[in-house]
Amino acid sequence: MLRKFVLLGVFATPLVSLAQSMGQDTTVMSEVVVSENRLQIPFSKSTRNIQVVTREDIQRLSVKSVNEVLAFVGGVDVRQRGPFGTQTDIGIDGGSFDQTLILLNGVKISDAQTGHHSMNIPVPLDAVERIEVLRGPAARVYGINALTGAINIITKNQESNSFSVHAQAGSGFKEKEEGDGGGIYGGGSLQLVANIGSRSFQNLLTVSQDLSNGQRYNTASHNRKAFYQARLHVDKDNSIHWMAGTIHNTFGANGYYAAPGDKESQEVVNTSIVSVGSDHKISPRFTLKPRISYRYNEDDYRYYRDDLSKARSEHSTNAFSAELNSTFQSSIGDFGFGLETRSEKIESTNIGNHSRNNHGAYAEYRTEAIRNVLLNVGTYLNYNTDYGWQVFPGLDVAYLFHPSWKVAFNIGSSQRIPSFTDLYLNQPANIGNPDLKSENAWQYEASMQYHAGSVKVQTGYFYRNITEFIDWIRENEADPYQPYNFGENRVQGFNFSVGQQLRINEQSSFSYQGSYNYLVPKDLVYESDIQSKYILESLKHQAIFRLAYQYDVWHISSGNRFIKRELKNSYFLTDLRVAYRHKGVNLYADVTNALDKSYIETAAVPLPGRWFSLGINYTLSMR
Repeated sequence: MLRKFVLLGVFATPLVSLAQSMGQDTTVMSEVVVSENRLQIPFSKSTRNIQVVTREDIQRLSVKSVNEVLAFVGGVDVRQRGPFGTQTDIGIDGGSFDQTLILLNGVKISDAQTGHHSMNIPVPLDAVERIEVLRGPAARVYGINALTGAINIITKNQESNSFSVHAQAGSGFKEKEEGDGGGIYGGGSLQLVANIGSRSFQNLLTVSQDLSNGQRYNTASHNRKAFYQARLHVDKDNSIHWMAGTIHNTFGANGYYAAPGDKESQEVVNTSIVSVGSDHKISPRFTLKPRISYRYNEDDYRYYRDDLSKARSEHSTNAFSAELNSTFQSSIGDFGFGLETRSEKIESTNIGNHSRNNHGAYAEYRTEAIRNVLLNVGTYLNYNTDYGWQVFPGLDVAYLFHPSWKVAFNIGSSQRIPSFTDLYLNQPANIGNPDLKSENAWQYEASMQYHAGSVKVQTGYFYRNITEFIDWIRENEADPYQPYNFGENRVQGFNFSVGQQLRINEQSSFSYQGSYNYLVPKDLVYESDIQSKYILESLKHQAIFRLAYQYDVWHISSGNRFIKRELKNSYFLTDLRVAYRHKGVNLYADVTNALDKSYIETAAVPLPGRWFSLGINYTLSMR
């Protein structure tokens, strides 16, 4: 293990030298502060494997949704069941979609019914300021269900006034299939984003709509979102913040869950969230942050979209959370403490009516008392009404042996409680298992990072062991899938990334970012007649390379991905964008899957081939 880690570091060295020799003028980006719920840590002093996708990064990509942005983040496994943001499963470093915790501005929005709904986010991409991806078990930061990592989506919070309108449309110019009407497949979207702000009061209001007639038979979708957030600074030491959002998503679900019999299926999902919190600086050293939040999800799955009297599944889930976070700064370091409680309830036609409660307590300590050493240690104490008491400690240590070099070591633990679908689902093709135990993980990681100017290089190795890991399996196609605990799931992984932004002259700049991730599952072997629904489709090789060039008002970018899964054929995807940006106007032309590759990310859902899009975004800035 150590030899492989050192070799990765050696491999990084010539790339660093190459990056430095490519140009003398570099663009140094302002430092990002990682938005954890207690300790606020500058990115340069982070001791964890955290990737931050900034607003500038998003603008360089040929993407239309948060899902598509995440596909360009190393280690993140994006498995879309349909394009245009209809439904996406997100995994991290070989984990399943239920093992990744999703947050919006620090508020947990993962769904207790199923992780398939966790990406029902009521925020359009134009309202996103940045996305923080924390890789590895994150219980002591965010609590349970962050088994393999967490993704925190941060929205804009401006002190200025602006209004933007963004419209785009596209098509692959493929003729519709028989029974799906005439014409060609295509779609478009409209986003309206308003920022109204001052030093004391910031507001963000968005509405958006995505509409598509699909990209193959019965895959049409209609997605509507509305979102509002505000922060009121009562005085210099006290502020109140709140947000509310809703999303209505209707889509044809051909091949999503029970292919080939679900060709005529449809799903309607409505999700609403609301949260209210406040920040209080009690003294120069002590802060207090209470918050309450509520999430409602309604899922209506229609196996026969034209006959709602047969094989219809209706579910509604309610989740109420209350939390209290605090920090205390002392001469020996920073302390973070937190309490949380969460109540989850489901009413369902084929899952039944169930409820459970979860209560947790956090404790963290961060110090730089030893020169050039960053230490972060903490634990999370959890009680669940179904699974009892458990403790999840963690330790991070980083050593800055040079102003530009940092080496870090991490040990962390976490838990994933089975979803209500895992436990109680009762369908002809899928049956739950009420005897499931919770999944528990320990992960050990070592990484090395180089950061000078705009050059960033990182390489790392991790080993993760999940006990009682859950997979849905069946012995033959005539049997339903059912989840079971399968002892231990051991995975080791290697990762490498490099990036730089160069200023060529006053009119032009060039940037590149590349990453490679290699995952090696250990002891993950089933009998030859066993079919796995999810785990054996996890990533094995993932390579991402992005290029962006800007000359005056013209911008050209390319995003390239190579993906190889455990039991799937590999595929290579290229996305292109040409944009004209001048005085608030952004005109662009995109080609996604430019090489017209055929590929499937999950289930039995082929994703679109070559797709052309045109878009315009106009932003009016006001004083």
